[in-house]
Amino acid sequence: MILGVLISGCSPQDSTQASGTLERERISLLSTASEIIIELPVKEGSKVEKGQLLLQLDNKNQKAILAKARAELAQAKANLTKMSNGERVEDIDAAKANLANAKAKLIDAQKHYTRMSELLGKKLVSISERDNALAERDATKATYDSAYQTWQKLTKGNRVEDIESAQAQLAAAKAEVVLQRHKLDELSIIATRDGILDSLPYHLGERVPDRAVVAIVQANAKPYARVYMPEPYKHKIHAGVSLNVHIDGVDEAMKGTVRWISVEPAFTPYRTMTEEDRSRLVYLTEIDLPEAANSLPAGIPLQVDLEGI
Repeated sequence: MILGVLISGCSPQDSTQASGTLERERISLLSTASEIIIELPVKEGSKVEKGQLLLQLDNKNQKAILAKARAELAQAKANLTKMSNGERVEDIDAAKANLANAKAKLIDAQKHYTRMSELLGKKLVSISERDNALAERDATKATYDSAYQTWQKLTKGNRVEDIESAQAQLAAAKAEVVLQRHKLDELSIIATRDGILDSLPYHLGERVPDRAVVAIVQANAKPYARVYMPEPYKHKIHAGVSLNVHIDGVDEAMKGTVRWISVEPAFTPYRTMTEEDRSRLVYLTEIDLPEAANSLPAGIPLQVDLEGI
């Protein structure tokens, strides 16, 4: 059906012009989350500047996420500082005192065990009494070893691996804050180029889907002609070719320069098309226009002269 319409509606063999419209670059701005629109400070059709706020999405949830990330960053900083500075002097002194106390008890337990062993040799005490003294000595030795390890740990500080792990956790927390701050900023939809706010598809108070187009800006870039080039002229058209462009409402023709022509036709042809049928194919072409067209709005019909090229 599309093929029939294109073929019946075009007679490129007899036409010396290609029709199209004046176009400008259109920038589509997407939402980054499914949130409610709480502010629309600019009306459609207004001029906008790069960096200007066009639409604000509700950011309360993202602010809470950012606050949590900042708290985790503060915790990671404190943990690294603690590991780098080592233990407090008071804790080290307390561990040293515990070690001295455990050592004293161990010495007493060792002496008591030695006495019990000597008395057992003289048959003045029972074996069970000697064994009790041994068990007490061993328990005291275990307490001493534990106190010694605690004192060693406090005085030697944290292992290099533990400090490096804390540093990595801090780096991860910093990156998370940067990421969450960026997500917060992206809930404010701003103009990325100067131009005209062409469309706002959603209304104030409406919840937009994630990755939906929420604003379209026509950039203040140089306009161009978007035309459909008949197949018989395709072999003559390439980037850099100059063509005369007639814009509706403009008295004089403008000199345009082809910047791109599609490799594929506007529809997929049947393999069995005749030469006459193929001549009715058209190829989308973009033509840069001179500065004189900068003030013209998009959408104006135009024609391109093909005769003599």
